[in-house]
Amino acid sequence: MIRYSLVCDSGHASEGWFRNSSDFDRQQTGGHLSCPLCGSLQIVKGLMAPAVSTSRSREARSAEPAGNKDGSMRESDPVSVSGAAVAPPSNTAAILPPDLRQKEIAAAYRLLRAQIIANAENVGSDFAREARKMHHGETQERTIYGETTRKDAEALLDEGIDILPLPAPPEDAN
Repeated sequence: MIRYSLVCDSGHASEGWFRNSSDFDRQQTGGHLSCPLCGSLQIVKGLMAPAVSTSRSREARSAEPAGNKDGSMRESDPVSVSGAAVAPPSNTAAILPPDLRQKEIAAAYRLLRAQIIANAENVGSDFAREARKMHHGETQERTIYGETTRKDAEALLDEGIDILPLPAPPEDAN
């Protein structure tokens, strides 16, 4: 997974996570990236500082519990679809430094996940089929969530259907 610093033509900075550099290129040329502040579709990569691993960060990571041993998303993790463009699911999970900001981010994620689930329809294992039907105008567009395989999730993204992985918070996996 690659994190890029992104800049729009108005100078607004943001960041995005991508499976690889070709995913960034595909989303950029396809007009799937937009500035969260002004909505501009003119997005380029900004300057990035390299990630440096220290012995302290390795010790902190080894003390943290992980969902899967390799940190990856399970194929049965729920996914959500909406009208917003999102980064594709990746094979790795983010590791944040163990500090107050991490707790705030985790709390915000749990709240966001709960709001999506509370305000969306659970379509269970029919997720990929329902997402395609909405994309092709065969059924009413609405926010849904459910389960799908990684292969089907990647196929949806390749078809231009925006989805967002909704993995369970780490404490739910323990």
